[in-house]
Amino acid sequence: MAQKRVILELGTGNDLHGGDYTKAALRAVQDALHHSSLAMLRALKVDSKTSMFVNVTIGVQQPDRVDLEKVKASLPHGIVTVKAVKGGLDVADPENNDPAVIASAAVEVKLELP
Repeated sequence: MAQKRVILELGTGNDLHGGDYTKAALRAVQDALHHSSLAMLRALKVDSKTSMFVNVTIGVQQPDRVDLEKVKASLPHGIVTVKAVKGGLDVADPENNDPAVIASAAVEVKLELP
């Protein structure tokens, strides 16, 4: 059976002081998660440990500075994969050398369906 996307949620997060890309990414993922409910999956009695696949894409200006394992650990259900790509936004503060980091997150839930 092929995996088919059944849910797509989007979120944004930031770290206004400190330039922490992981903190911004975690906030973006939590924002996305708080926009959805998995009621359909519960109604279908989907086993989230073995049958639910969660793919997370994080967009930030410096993808290599995101701790992907921390982001992965923040997802409560599913077989999770996380990747970081170029995206998001850094807002410079040259007077204080304190950029604001803005991250975008796309959280996809896939099920194996015929």
